[in-house]
Amino acid sequence: MAAASSNLEFETVCVDSGALPDDAWMVHPCEWYKEEYKDCKSLKARFHQYFVHGQTVDCTQWQNDFKNCMSWRKYRDIDAFKNVLESERNRIIQRQAASQANNIWELRKEPPEDWNKPLPDWMQKEHEYSYLKLKQKERNGATETSSCVIL
Repeated sequence: MAAASSNLEFETVCVDSGALPDDAWMVHPCEWYKEEYKDCKSLKARFHQYFVHGQTVDCTQWQNDFKNCMSWRKYRDIDAFKNVLESERNRIIQRQAASQANNIWELRKEPPEDWNKPLPDWMQKEHEYSYLKLKQKERNGATETSSCVIL
């Protein structure tokens, strides 16, 4: 996801939620689709696509999503919105296909019984002076704060 869209609101914020499907939250800001299209077409992405897939990937879906999203934003075209939403659903299905087709690993129904057992002694000793451990002690009031940094 592009960094430029990190502080943007979703496209459905200013719309009556009764008029939209329940999963309308899946539609990203339009700028997100534009950034994904630009990234998909970049030289770096093309090298990566060729390395992973043996050919370049078709990026037109990102472009179509951007156009449909802008049509939704400007004209409140519900059909365009539904097209973007359907595209998002398809992306999720594609992304999850590999893990669902996996017949090697058995998925857990619940965590292991001993998931929160204490770490081994050697690991506790190794992490005794780690940044996180010191911050935890500061938070608990067990130690005084220090911000000495040696460069």
